[in-house]
Amino acid sequence: MDLTDLHDFAIQARMAFIVGVETFDRVFAGIRFAEIDGSLLYVYARDEPTAAEIEDNYALHIAIVASQIVGREIDVVVVLPKVLQ
Repeated sequence: MDLTDLHDFAIQARMAFIVGVETFDRVFAGIRFAEIDGSLLYVYARDEPTAAEIEDNYALHIAIVASQIVGREIDVVVVLPKVLQ
């Protein structure tokens, strides 16, 4: 299921609230919450180091927020660099 822009922006807004403005601007700039496949959420970050940081430090938060917004259980968040999009 491809996420709509509304889903994408809603997840971004909640994550900004959770992590704060400075962290959001540094880590989540250019992020795209793209699609759900079963219980997997695919996310695209601006580059590989940022993707790794998001997956390591924020995947659980993203899974909880996305589950609430889309109304489906998200168990795994896969963060890829936009180069692989």
